[in-house]
Amino acid sequence: MSERPVGRESEPGPSGRGSGRQHVDSPSGPAEGRERGATSSVAVVTGANSGIGRATAIHLAAQGYDVYGTVRDRTRATKLAAMSAERDVEVKLVELDVADDGSVRRGFDEILGHTEGRVDVLVNNAGVAGNGTVEDTEPDHYLDAMNVNLCGPVRCCQAVLPRMRERGSGAIVNVSSVTGRVAALAQSPYVTSKWALEGLSEGLAQEVAPFGIRVVIVEPGITRSAIFAKSVDAPDRTGAYGDHYRRMFQMYAAGIAHATDPFEVAEVIHHAVTTDDPQLRYHVSWGGEELIGGRKRITDAEWVSLGAAPDDDAYYTRFQEIFGLDIRPAG
Repeated sequence: MSERPVGRESEPGPSGRGSGRQHVDSPSGPAEGRERGATSSVAVVTGANSGIGRATAIHLAAQGYDVYGTVRDRTRATKLAAMSAERDVEVKLVELDVADDGSVRRGFDEILGHTEGRVDVLVNNAGVAGNGTVEDTEPDHYLDAMNVNLCGPVRCCQAVLPRMRERGSGAIVNVSSVTGRVAALAQSPYVTSKWALEGLSEGLAQEVAPFGIRVVIVEPGITRSAIFAKSVDAPDRTGAYGDHYRRMFQMYAAGIAHATDPFEVAEVIHHAVTTDDPQLRYHVSWGGEELIGGRKRITDAEWVSLGAAPDDDAYYTRFQEIFGLDIRPAG
């Protein structure tokens, strides 16, 4: 795969490349070897059973990586197996639940036992959605989202970082979301967990920079994935936020009609861990650039006023003015 800037950085610096960029100079760092056809680099992709995780595991395997894909249940990974066979690649399955300390420990013990302790690339992709406004959502729902979307990556990072530090090389990709930069309406648990993951990742990037370890944040917009089919409920306990839920679901309905192929996100991830000129952040997929860019251009007061739109038509009109996205219902 040729080197090309397939993802765009959301915080350009004076050179146009961004204040968060890092360069890995270690001869065995993420940029070395893999673009030249090396076949022994080890990648672990969590949540490999669907969507971005499945596409990333298959794509990295096609690039010559020794790929371990974590799934909660091997027996349900039939589509992953079929797609891997179609492309004549192997993704080794490991049962692992990122929400459970013991499961992560056992899963990585299995992986590291097969790889002589080596993991070159960790892709923290496993995640859950979470709809709801603050008033409608029980605290336990926030804790559940945080346990998977924030603490899951922490557990997996802790499993691979000691060996990465010893080697002086490695790459960690944390799959966040456009909602990690823009507080999407009526998805408070999900938004909160992804904002937390962004903060974790920024801090981690500085922590491990002296050890030659690259950290990447990938911020997908709407990408074809089973997560949307699973995210159709909203608590609506008070009955006061019906407008918010309707507008949120309509935004996703509009996006799903144009959703990005998850293999495009997989290409961005591969680029991010192999390029000699890495960025900290890459936003990709439908709505990613528009939502992040639009939020940066408006004031906080303008952002708040969007939520006060008196009716759906006014909301959709203002949304399009800010973000350049028409999310009105078809027809």
